[in-house]
Amino acid sequence: MPDRPEIVCICGSARFVDEMRAANRDLTFAGVIVVAPGETDEPITDEQKTALDALHLRKIDLADRVLVVNPGGYIGESTCREIAYARANGKPISFTDPV
Repeated sequence: MPDRPEIVCICGSARFVDEMRAANRDLTFAGVIVVAPGETDEPITDEQKTALDALHLRKIDLADRVLVVNPGGYIGESTCREIAYARANGKPISFTDPV
């Protein structure tokens, strides 16, 4: 294992929570530090959504690269913004499914 493990930020639609959990698990067991979207079983307000979206951009800042979990090629509006942000900040991006 290197001195500092790679840090990967997982991005994707909340509808793919199970797939993101699986990616988190697989990356973690591969020795990667994973930062991922927060999870809740309860509805969130628009204000909370805005705050969580901003927080996730800071997670991208921390990461060495971004993994987009996109089963079937689906990428939602928030994930598109995160991809654009990552690209603008020079972060390598990979996808679980073809885009």
